[in-house]
Amino acid sequence: MKSEKSIMFKVLALASASAILAACGGNSSASGTRNETLASYKSGHAQATTVNRYLWAASLETLDFLPVFSADPIAGLIITDWYVNPEVPGERFKTNVYILDSSLRADALRVSVFRQVQGEDGAWTDATVNPATAREIENAILTRARQLRLNQIEG
Repeated sequence: MKSEKSIMFKVLALASASAILAACGGNSSASGTRNETLASYKSGHAQATTVNRYLWAASLETLDFLPVFSADPIAGLIITDWYVNPEVPGERFKTNVYILDSSLRADALRVSVFRQVQGEDGAWTDATVNPATAREIENAILTRARQLRLNQIEG
């Protein structure tokens, strides 16, 4: 009789624990989309602050030839590692992409490009970058993001 009570108690405890864990699950009826704004997050209508998914995907696709050092889709930050073009081994580039908003706009994206050249002693030193380079990368990312959005609307 005592072992039956012990087994019954264990089954009841396991069922209670399962019910508590199930109650901790996410709300499947929540409308949390990838394009929620910070204001809706603060008011409790969104699950997390996120960046525009088209800009995020387009940034990764456009810079896919660069090695990614760090990527944070919540903060909207992509940092590449240094890339040396095999045709020009004496210079290397690094790019930072900042996605600043959840909407698909030109001012929601900022690209920084860094360039270094290798001296005769083998040390890398900072060098100037043509300002048009960052703008060209931004334009390529924006064009690809618009294509991704249109493909989703049409398909």
